[in-house]
Amino acid sequence: MKTPSSSATNLNKKNLEHMVTMNDFSKQEIDKMLELMTLLKNARKDNAIPELFKNKTVGMIFEAGSTRTRVSFETAATLLGGHAIFLSKKDIHLGAKETVEDTARVLSRMCDIIVARTNSPDTIEGLIREATVPVINGLDTVYHPTQMLADIFTIQEHLPDGKELADLTLAFMGDATDVCRSLLLICTKYGINFKQIGPKKYHLEDKWLRLADINCQESGATYEITEDIEKVSECEVIYGDSFYWTTQLEEKAERLAAFMPEYVITNELMKKAAPGAILLHCLPANDKEEVTREALEGEYSVAFDQSENRLTAQMAILIYFTHKFIKEPTIEQIKFHENKINDLLKKL
Repeated sequence: MKTPSSSATNLNKKNLEHMVTMNDFSKQEIDKMLELMTLLKNARKDNAIPELFKNKTVGMIFEAGSTRTRVSFETAATLLGGHAIFLSKKDIHLGAKETVEDTARVLSRMCDIIVARTNSPDTIEGLIREATVPVINGLDTVYHPTQMLADIFTIQEHLPDGKELADLTLAFMGDATDVCRSLLLICTKYGINFKQIGPKKYHLEDKWLRLADINCQESGATYEITEDIEKVSECEVIYGDSFYWTTQLEEKAERLAAFMPEYVITNELMKKAAPGAILLHCLPANDKEEVTREALEGEYSVAFDQSENRLTAQMAILIYFTHKFIKEPTIEQIKFHENKINDLLKKL
């Protein structure tokens, strides 16, 4: 007799949601995620996190290395009573001996949620096509949604007295990275004015600005893409990121020459910012390149609070995207199966 699949594939997957970009969600939906983050952070402070991911597994595909994304998701799963499996390119056959789509099918039958940090958005799209569990984009070179949850949460925690998110202006110092694009969209969704400050060659492309225009029409936010470093005087949030990534090492010298020293975040630059301005950085930070150690350790820096909030964000993500599929067994069901299994074991 063939036993039907007992995997997550056969659970009720009506209205299955994935996370590719925060721009896919309404402000109200993101507010709920942020509210969940607050509750979970308070629970962690009291060492009283409920096991809302108990007996569940997150499969984590990592084509690219990471400190914060990997550690935060693994720790989040553990704190919530679940389990995380790290899958590097060496551990699975993704895109080589096995298609991305088949990988999604297999993981969906063994895991309750998939996180993928990839070198291409095509991988995320392929996983979503065939996955029957939620797929979370842990970074795909275009978007970095999990970082955005931590960023907005951190800014909320450090709001200047008497101000709300919609009263702020954020300056992103650097290249049009996945973080820069994602910040443009989350800021304009929340009514936060956004500025990218850096050399013209590395400015955001028009297609991203067109998406931001849609958000601005609803939120009233504005954006500005400029080379003028003096524009930091209008900003309460200064955000740093690397001027080059691991896939751009051949351009490193050219990029550093374009950005340094004018666009490096220093104590002097922070003094030019609006009163009470804070410094964020998605890390890892390259000392003496995009930010000085003195600035990163300054009293205005909240970069390590921001890093810690990656854990808070990942706990919220694991719960938010799986809670509606939880099927808690009754005591009677557990006892029934325990007795059946024990009866067989006695005969072995």
